[in-house]
Amino acid sequence: MLDPRTLYNINTEVFNDAGTKGLPLVMSLTGFMDAGQVVSQVSEELLEVLDHELVAEFDADQLMDYRSRRPRVTFVEDHLTDYQPHRLELHRLHDGLGEPFLFLTGLEPDLQWERFASAVVGLVADLEVPLISWVHAIPMPVPHTRPIGVTMHGNRPDLIDGMSAWRPTAEFQASIGHILEMRLIQAGNDVVGHAIHVPHYLAEAEYPPAAVAGLEYLGASARLVLPTDRLRETGRDVERQIARQVGNSAEVQSVVSSLEQRYDEYAEGAERRSLLVKENSELASADELGAAVEAYLASPQAEEESTHLWDTEFLNPPAVRDDGTGPRSDLPTGPEATDDGTSGQRPA
Repeated sequence: MLDPRTLYNINTEVFNDAGTKGLPLVMSLTGFMDAGQVVSQVSEELLEVLDHELVAEFDADQLMDYRSRRPRVTFVEDHLTDYQPHRLELHRLHDGLGEPFLFLTGLEPDLQWERFASAVVGLVADLEVPLISWVHAIPMPVPHTRPIGVTMHGNRPDLIDGMSAWRPTAEFQASIGHILEMRLIQAGNDVVGHAIHVPHYLAEAEYPPAAVAGLEYLGASARLVLPTDRLRETGRDVERQIARQVGNSAEVQSVVSSLEQRYDEYAEGAERRSLLVKENSELASADELGAAVEAYLASPQAEEESTHLWDTEFLNPPAVRDDGTGPRSDLPTGPEATDDGTSGQRPA
């Protein structure tokens, strides 16, 4: 392996500042299964709202496949402008109370994963990071009318236990976040991951309430006050739009009602354990829960519900104003573009 330290350049002034040592690290890397565009929203909100300073910048030319994920550029009348190169950066931010923390953000690398992971492990050691928290989001068969759930993982049981009872055994495609978690733990670091549960029929759209949940869980793990006000306001608008669309269709109401019933049946009598307990209030085993989720997602019912709700109500929403009397131009109309210019895939 080539020297991982040649994969990035540091901002010497900030990197060597004593105030940069011993800070918690938050990671938010786009490019993998970003249901509800949670990761993108978290990254944008932190960098737009909080003061930040560059600590280190990774060499995108070594890590990105430009033909696979082409950067964006703008053509204005007779010239090109606003080229947006791929970025992968480590910043020092200050939360709502002025507490500093580190933030690793940008596109998931296409290449040299192990070298990149070694570079991050080295930076964590150099900067004496006490805890790494990261976030991603997955589609789940849950209704938007219930609290946003989370599956937490890592090697800090004091932060994880009681937050999620979903402990399945599953094999899936890895992301750089998963590799970083494994390599950081192997190096002796404390890591907590947060997989935010996004209603499967909203997974392709931008869903601010799930991003709010992501920021709250990250903040709780790292003991930070992270900004959520703007996303909460946007989320209220989105929820009103969804409520109008659901209210205009008896079929969609039936779909949501069915999801609510299943959610409530599993959650009844179990504190903070949505979709994770059996009727007798005993925790479902990993095999039982994994089989149940897989069976539902693979079932014709799930496909019919997801396809109908997405295609009929969210790709082609009813034309109503706020007062329900006329056309609107600001309703959700389809999958939002990701950072790399592509759109997400519909969950199974």
